[in-house]
Amino acid sequence: MSCGDHHDTPCSEVLEQVYLYLDAEQDAIDRDLVRLHLDECAPCLRQYGLEQAVKALVARCCGSDPAPIDLRDRVLVRIREVRLEIEHVEYRAD
Repeated sequence: MSCGDHHDTPCSEVLEQVYLYLDAEQDAIDRDLVRLHLDECAPCLRQYGLEQAVKALVARCCGSDPAPIDLRDRVLVRIREVRLEIEHVEYRAD
């Protein structure tokens, strides 16, 4: 996904880091870069809001037990694969 505008941090990089941002698993510099990008990029902010809603839904449905690390890693890999598939389809449509 890209909004078409220039950003210091590319949209694709921000979207790859959105779960790290949501979970506060980044260092302060990366967190600030993502926050700045979200402040100036409406499409990424919408995607962030969607990811935040999914995370909240999963938390409500699954309780407070954390997911096993290997499950989390598999889900993140699949999310990246789907994003690449979507970007590929959008690119071919242009």
